[in-house]
Amino acid sequence: MKNLIVFGLFVLAMVFVQFAQAQTVDDVLDKYMASMGGKDKLLSMNTLFTQGVSVMANGTEITNVTHKVQDKLFRNDLDFGMGTVVIIVTPEKGWRSNPTNGGAFEPMSAEALQGNLYQMDCAGPLVNYAAKGHKAELMGKETIDGNECYKIKLTTKQGKEIMYWIDSKTYLVDQSSQKSMGGGRAGGGDAELVFTYKEYKAVDGIQFAYSVSTTGGFSGTMTYEKIEINKPVDEKLYKPE
Repeated sequence: MKNLIVFGLFVLAMVFVQFAQAQTVDDVLDKYMASMGGKDKLLSMNTLFTQGVSVMANGTEITNVTHKVQDKLFRNDLDFGMGTVVIIVTPEKGWRSNPTNGGAFEPMSAEALQGNLYQMDCAGPLVNYAAKGHKAELMGKETIDGNECYKIKLTTKQGKEIMYWIDSKTYLVDQSSQKSMGGGRAGGGDAELVFTYKEYKAVDGIQFAYSVSTTGGFSGTMTYEKIEINKPVDEKLYKPE
């Protein structure tokens, strides 16, 4: 009987720990959404347009234009000056243009498409994550560039894992990391990509990082020149042409 009581207390303790952890994750993400502009404001985004220039480690400049339509489209147009790459993700199909083949579009693999569906989310997968079918776990705290951050592991409903480091003071994302996949952003192939976010500014009440540095499969810094939300998107952008 004594052993059963001890075992029962152990089970209750484990349940309590898991519940407390879930509450802590949600508490951090509630504060994150508040710092970003508020949950309702974030969920009101139906379209997102960004335009900027990436300067790579070798000095190459790449013009980067992205269109998002909530749960319907992610399109990334990259202009290298001597060629372009276009990435299109829709709920059912995805394509990537091949500059070595005259810019012809090639279908994404099913795996690559599944790994990139989250990019159609204007607010990002952390916002209202549970309702979207994702899972978030608090992995403790780590220091990033001198800032104490909450480390959160997000697993999308398609199984893609993304790590986020949220500043414990500002509750904005300082850094994220993920594995790239063939057919994803420029470069293709699998590699660990690390993104560092700086220079947050408000656009219609929502905070966006205007400087994003990348290391991993390729290295460079993106500086955004224009960010717009809830603007009409031309239907032709959905098509691989």
